[in-house]
Amino acid sequence: MCSVLLVAPHNSYRIHAYLEAAQHLGVELIIASQSRYSLVSAVAKGIQIDFTDAALSLRKIEIAHQQHQFKAVIATDDAAVALAAIVAEALGLSANAPDSAILTQRKDLARRRLQEHRLPVPDFRVIDLSVAIVGQLLGLEYPIVVKPVSMSGSRGVIRANNQQQCVAAINRIRPLLQELPSLEEQQSVLIEAFIAGEEVAFEGLLHRGELKQLTIFDKPEPMDGPFFEESFYISPTRHSTEQQQLIQQHVSEACAAYGLREGPVHAELRLNENQAYLIEMASRTIGGDCGDVLKFGLNVSLEELVLLQALGQPVNIPVMKHSVGVMMIPIPRQGILRRVEGIERAKKIEGITSIGISVREGYELVPLPEGSSYLGFIFAKAPNQSQVEQALRSAHDCLKIVTAATIKVHRV
Repeated sequence: MCSVLLVAPHNSYRIHAYLEAAQHLGVELIIASQSRYSLVSAVAKGIQIDFTDAALSLRKIEIAHQQHQFKAVIATDDAAVALAAIVAEALGLSANAPDSAILTQRKDLARRRLQEHRLPVPDFRVIDLSVAIVGQLLGLEYPIVVKPVSMSGSRGVIRANNQQQCVAAINRIRPLLQELPSLEEQQSVLIEAFIAGEEVAFEGLLHRGELKQLTIFDKPEPMDGPFFEESFYISPTRHSTEQQQLIQQHVSEACAAYGLREGPVHAELRLNENQAYLIEMASRTIGGDCGDVLKFGLNVSLEELVLLQALGQPVNIPVMKHSVGVMMIPIPRQGILRRVEGIERAKKIEGITSIGISVREGYELVPLPEGSSYLGFIFAKAPNQSQVEQALRSAHDCLKIVTAATIKVHRV
């Protein structure tokens, strides 16, 4: 049995999907994570590491490698990609270089790299929060988007239409930045021009620098701000063949610019005036439980494809015979979740394949831009994209999210 190392934060949505894929393929999956108290037994039994101490984590993994002889290293989330790259390089396994992996985490460094390679990027600048802000905003053309240099899932991303809103947005996300690992990240904010247009997500697999397209997701909801909560992912795309070729071309060029050569790629782009602007690109699979939607369309899980390629086995990407989609259930307001009503009625909507609520009752709901998770996911499958979208909207309309107000207690 081949052994694969999965580097994952203990709370990653994707752990269970990789465990299922490994079991189906007959692969031994060893999880390296920072939690020894996880409710997932495979995490608790795995290798206990510290994401803030790469040297110590590497030593622990090298000891485990003597027993398991890992054939591949895979990262589940942005927080794990840099460490996974360091580990793979140390073990002599095929993977992206650590410097390349870091570019998929750091938006500011990625923007500079794309600019150096003369690829289309929005106008941008990095604001240093350790000095006066207003002087650094001179000459900006609005609207703009303010974002942390290294967070994902639209967290801390805010549109501003003038200088007053820009300063307010920066001050709003300041507390979030304290969660970032380095002082540089805590004291930096990326500001870039707002690109109007439809947004799409590209999913692909890299092998020896060659990019294979898995699918392109449409995002039918307008994403114009002030916050950028994602909701629908629907595939296959309704965009023209020429637009699809442009999307894949720009993702492939960005991979080359970053130096990425191996593994999954998740990219988000904006289409504007016959141009495709790369907004984000990550060297991991699509986030949350969204990857499960491909299982309905391709009849094989995204994680199985990633594992097969990482192990050097042939990967044949099936043709999608149906339209599929997922809706990330947005968090409507801040509060304590009491219950979600209407789930059984929503499941009866034609085309709905499953509905999962990720947040347990009694837990606090925090919407964007401060929040970092969704309430849950609705999946649909139908003969065409319009039917998928309608099924998802109808199912969501059935849901009633009941919350209780949170009471903040402050020490005097």
